Amino acid sequence: MCGIVGYVGGQEAREVLIDGLKRLEYRGYDSAGLALGSGKDLLIIKEVGKVEDLERMLQKVPAGYHQGIGHTRWATHGGVSQANAHPHKDGKGQFALVHNGIIENFSELREELERKGVVFLSETDTEAIVHLVATSFSRTGDILETLVYLQKRLRGTFALALMQQGLPDRIYTIRRGSPLVLGSGNGEAFCASDIPAFLPYTRRIQYPEEGDIAEISPGGIRIWDEKGRPVERSVVTVDWDVSMTEKSGFSHYMLKEIHEQGTVLRRSLKGRVVDGKTMISGELGWNVEMVSKWKKVHIVACGSSYYSALVAERLLEKWTDLEIKVDIASEYRYRHVACDPTTLAVFVSQSGETADTLAALRKARAAGAHCLAITNVRGSTLAREVHSVLLLKAGPEIGVAATKSFTGQLAALFLVALQLGSMRGILAPHEEERLVNELIRIPYKVELLLEKDGEIKEIARKYAQNKNMLFIGRGMSFPVAQEGALKLKEVSYIHAEALAAGEMKHGPIALLEPGVPVLAVIPKDSLYEKTLSNIQEIKARNASLIAVCTEGDRFVPEQAGSVIETPWTDEEFTPFLSVIPLQLLSFHIALILGREIDQPRNLAKSVTVE
Repeated sequence: MCGIVGYVGGQEAREVLIDGLKRLEYRGYDSAGLALGSGKDLLIIKEVGKVEDLERMLQKVPAGYHQGIGHTRWATHGGVSQANAHPHKDGKGQFALVHNGIIENFSELREELERKGVVFLSETDTEAIVHLVATSFSRTGDILETLVYLQKRLRGTFALALMQQGLPDRIYTIRRGSPLVLGSGNGEAFCASDIPAFLPYTRRIQYPEEGDIAEISPGGIRIWDEKGRPVERSVVTVDWDVSMTEKSGFSHYMLKEIHEQGTVLRRSLKGRVVDGKTMISGELGWNVEMVSKWKKVHIVACGSSYYSALVAERLLEKWTDLEIKVDIASEYRYRHVACDPTTLAVFVSQSGETADTLAALRKARAAGAHCLAITNVRGSTLAREVHSVLLLKAGPEIGVAATKSFTGQLAALFLVALQLGSMRGILAPHEEERLVNELIRIPYKVELLLEKDGEIKEIARKYAQNKNMLFIGRGMSFPVAQEGALKLKEVSYIHAEALAAGEMKHGPIALLEPGVPVLAVIPKDSLYEKTLSNIQEIKARNASLIAVCTEGDRFVPEQAGSVIETPWTDEEFTPFLSVIPLQLLSFHIALILGREIDQPRNLAKSVTVE
């Protein structure tokens, strides 16, 4: 949710911090601020609004600050106001602190501190932390001892960055439950909620473990565990480059990322399918004996990741003999599910930091399940806590609405389903070869479909003023319809609902009228005729109809007012193609309506709190 960036080194800190905050805007926020340190004082500047508003305020600040922490806030405790914006400081101005997460016991901490005479200036849980730091430090005089004590007192999730007056070359961080990465360069060091914040300056990354305390300075990074014992964390050189975080000539990140999907799919498949066979068992650390012991698969995810999991559910049912269960992470973590050592538990998360998904993972792992992460971030919490990892290789996704990560997840889940079917002897070698060969062709078909962008833009003009839209599909196309409805809601704010097409007669058909367009996902598959009968029912009730169908279809164009044709592919692979027009349609409708497409209201890229 909130974004943190910290810098200490030889450059002007405010320039590095503002650049970093802009690269974290995709996380969603309502206010921004930073603290700058010199040898004498801590200067705090913060305001409601955008980072560019903060940047204008900084024009009056003199140069010469080489240490700082910055923050973009997404309101949880306390409303959107300057007082509640970060950074926060203690009463004497000795410490400045920024925080991502939620402190669950902040009310009791606040009451305790107020009894000691501490005066609070905000409604936030974060301010309780900085006052607790100050009162503890006044007693111990030792910052490491103070931060060890702090962790014992805080309940909840947090990533913290802390500066102390009079220490112009030190920033301290703590991570528990919320994302935080550390970066080191030549005579400078960084901390941030996500890698893109400091990617222009270094690709040398360290991922703190749960409870780690870090000191970053121009001389390097030192790390202690939650008990204050020195520890070593490996340095990783990430393969992302700064161009991946730029718009590269596109008007919006979302549009750029839609157009990157062919490349993402090639990258996701490279080296993982060879000579008609799926070759990920070594990457996952699986063997036939291990796989043969599994009886069921649980796939757990949130949002778009959940819809990719629903596609995988249908594949696994077809290609394996396993019992398949798919659930939303926020539900799974609280249900009494039969999870045990015979379970393969798959957790799908672009960021690898989704709070509900992490909680579900810990539940499944405690039950003895073999846990697999499908994620885009190698060093994420999810990737570190599972037994096996399959990376999307999608590169950083900046737009809040998932596009290339969705198709990357589809590719990864397809590979898992193919590998399981093959290793369990359910999927015949010749069938695996046929499927793999078509999977390799999918990136090219995606790119052919992207050439229809202008055609889809014209369709968007026809429907942009509607207040509601229904999406329907069957079989593999039902999760695609759900993902299409979600995209439209996210970026255009139009109310959209997705239905299994066969459910229309069980109530939702009452909604049909001329002002409610229906988008039907109807490729040439085994359920084509069933879905065709559904759209005929829709036409009979004078509702506007948009259809995403297969090239050469002679019947659907007779029923639909607008048609988007996709290249032919096998039924199993239709989601890769059907989803592209839905992404583009949502983008162009949102553009016509003047929405903030890359940063939709009330949304954050990574939901790191429950």
